[in-house]
Amino acid sequence: MNSEVLILYSRKGCCLCQTLEQKLSNICLKNLKPSVVLSIVDIDSEKVSLDIQMKYTNEVPVIVLDSTRLLKKIELPRVSPRLKEEMLLSWIQKNLNTLYRIS
Repeated sequence: MNSEVLILYSRKGCCLCQTLEQKLSNICLKNLKPSVVLSIVDIDSEKVSLDIQMKYTNEVPVIVLDSTRLLKKIELPRVSPRLKEEMLLSWIQKNLNTLYRIS
């Protein structure tokens, strides 16, 4: 079964982006249900579509779930930069539970 992809849209030089990127990189996303892999995307990259750049350029950091199971991309609520890593993991699982109706 394919993992779902958690996309972090961020920007070089953004302290909030760097902090969230570090925290997400330090936690084990594979143990979530469903399992998730992290993809970090620089919003200013030429590989990012103009639509995405326009949508998120002033909003980064933004977390989006690219779900193969739900067949769509879903923007997650804004996460507090103060969350510690273990709480961030719980926050992600709570959002996944809501999206996939897991109890």
